[in-house]
Amino acid sequence: MLLGEYYSCFTQKQRGSQSSPVLFLVLVHVAQRDAEEYQPPIWKSYLYQLQQEAPRPKRIICPGEVENRPKYYGREFHGIISREQADELLGGVEGAYILRESQRQPGCYTLALRFGNQTLNYRLFYDGKHFVGEKRFESIHDLVTDGLITLYIETKASEYISKMTTNPIYEHIGYATLLREKVSRRLSRSKNESRKTSVTNEEHAAVEKISSLVRRAALTHNDNHFNYEKTHNFKVHTFRGPHWCEYCANFMWGLIAQGVRCSDCGLNVHKQCSKHVPNDCQPDLKRIKKVYCCDLTTLVKAHNTQRPMVVDICIREIEARGLKSEGLYRVSGFTEHIEDVKMAFDRDGEKADISANVYPDINIITGALKLYFRDLPIPVITYDTYPKFIEAAKISNADERLEAVHELLMLLPPAHYETLRYLMIHLKKVTLNEKDNFMNAENLGIVFGPTLMRSPEDSTLTTLQDMRYQKLIVQILIENEDVLF
Repeated sequence: MLLGEYYSCFTQKQRGSQSSPVLFLVLVHVAQRDAEEYQPPIWKSYLYQLQQEAPRPKRIICPGEVENRPKYYGREFHGIISREQADELLGGVEGAYILRESQRQPGCYTLALRFGNQTLNYRLFYDGKHFVGEKRFESIHDLVTDGLITLYIETKASEYISKMTTNPIYEHIGYATLLREKVSRRLSRSKNESRKTSVTNEEHAAVEKISSLVRRAALTHNDNHFNYEKTHNFKVHTFRGPHWCEYCANFMWGLIAQGVRCSDCGLNVHKQCSKHVPNDCQPDLKRIKKVYCCDLTTLVKAHNTQRPMVVDICIREIEARGLKSEGLYRVSGFTEHIEDVKMAFDRDGEKADISANVYPDINIITGALKLYFRDLPIPVITYDTYPKFIEAAKISNADERLEAVHELLMLLPPAHYETLRYLMIHLKKVTLNEKDNFMNAENLGIVFGPTLMRSPEDSTLTTLQDMRYQKLIVQILIENEDVLF
């Protein structure tokens, strides 16, 4: 059987009753291959099989029209009836369900569902979508379908689920790279050009299923990649069609919100597995929509650079033609022109043109650099370390204060530390031209204090109280950059 026939199984609906579970054992296994090309299956199908076995929902329709039936409920609504009456209506049929209004609390609604030889009652809510817990559904039928799948799997495989993370496939992601190489070699040997084209397209689609694994494996062996640690940016995600967890290799069950996806690198895992994934996110440039307002570590890992390229490009331009400019960093450029530079970086990345031919006023470039730092979701001096830096600035003894600042710099994430180090070297060069630009370390501290460090508390009073300490920290960093870094 060709890989395309295997892969076509993944496009079937999750609840397709006629599909054979064994077809989901292998993502890219091509039958009748040579022994040396055989690749073992990486996905575990047990939970998928359980989902296929889960009871189907059976709506019990009310024979008569019910007065005051909410418009967002259908004929499964039976009005005000007791639990005993609901249990009788369900008739002991697995998966049968009705909706009823509470006798004790009129206006409150309950889903009565038959599962495991008992009737389960859930408080039902509606806010544009139906829900009994965190998940929200377009229809009651989908809610019940998902609920039955979850109940069945958690009942049948509770011990299995609790042990899913003990031997994760994540530890063996080199398999993905090996797989891609062997697929490529097999295609190159194909003698039938038309068949080669067909299989290429199908296998490319299949390999896309493990693209984040491939990407991470490839980057792991890339010596030029700056190995800054980065946590994954996981968000609840609804997967269309069958999906497997890229950490434990088990099926992600349910109809919606089956797991989480890292919005930076695309890693797909169970919610419970996400707690065990190492901080090894390798952001994909295709997922990074902009340069400004992007997390600093995310940006440098996506571009494979030591520092944000905005910082490098702007500082290079400023040092080339602006170090002697009076009021450098203190004088503001035109806001609309600064916004143009921001848009250019967001649109063109490192190809953005900020030369004197386009922006002759150097203050536009300094303004764009300051704006980049202000727009960071986590400041260069992070929220976690901010209060410690403020306390260090209050130390009266200069030597002790310098030592405290040095120790705190070690707490910064590597990309933040490197960016701050590079900026301080640059600002030191600015102060060496003080006789022309009139900008000393104290003046620059006033400008960059609130730019590089912000209080985690959104309080105007706190900000005002901390301003002199912010200024002092930046001043210390500039004056002692050769010692501190």
